[in-house]
Amino acid sequence: MTVSGPLDEATSRALDDLVRRHRAAEGVGMQVITMLGGRAETLLRRLPAEVRLNLEGATRRALEIAADAAARSRSRVPDTSDWLNTALTTAMGAVGGMGGLPTAMAELPVTTTVLLRAIQGIASEHGFDPADPAVRMDCLQVFAASGPLERDDGADVAFLAARVSLTGASISGLITRLAPRLGAVLGQKLAAQAVPVLGAAAGAAINWSFTSYYQEMAHVYFGLKRLAIESDYDHATLVEEFRMRLGEASDGLQAQRP
Repeated sequence: MTVSGPLDEATSRALDDLVRRHRAAEGVGMQVITMLGGRAETLLRRLPAEVRLNLEGATRRALEIAADAAARSRSRVPDTSDWLNTALTTAMGAVGGMGGLPTAMAELPVTTTVLLRAIQGIASEHGFDPADPAVRMDCLQVFAASGPLERDDGADVAFLAARVSLTGASISGLITRLAPRLGAVLGQKLAAQAVPVLGAAAGAAINWSFTSYYQEMAHVYFGLKRLAIESDYDHATLVEEFRMRLGEASDGLQAQRP
């Protein structure tokens, strides 16, 4: 459903701000791709076959650990700023990259926990309670966005419109659905951290990219949900309008390129 007439000024400005955030999120990965020599498309092939086969299971375990640890930590550790979360995961990526693939695998669930906790903090910033099971599901849903190393030019915004239903096994069911997609994304991260020569620098850059990306996507996701509550437009309408404006922004950038 599209908006039949012009949006009110405040809603239009808010949507434009969210489009800019989405575009900024896409940009962070491009810097890492440049550092890696434009090899994002072939990164997964660099992983040993055994690791590729076990990526989905490793991702599912990392998400399960993160979902539990992030929720439990909220009563003991306060939310921190986006830049501090990014600094923390960047440091962890450097440590994970020092030892190549083995240390990168060990670092994976820790970074995933910090990322999820950062997403929960952003949900709270937008007025949603991360203790609410539905909001916990929404926080996990942010991981359904394509990763920062994907060249999707804004085409993949389906995660914004996804409606997650609450069932008895809601969290575990969502993790099972997310694991294959996120596994492919995190596989790129692991492969980049294992690139010879780059080592710790690659790990730091990759984690900076991932944290910046998913935090921006969380702001877009929860920003749209908050806008639907505060404006006269329903969520589906705002998502469709957002999709249209994002496409226009992508077309404008393409037209400016030589």
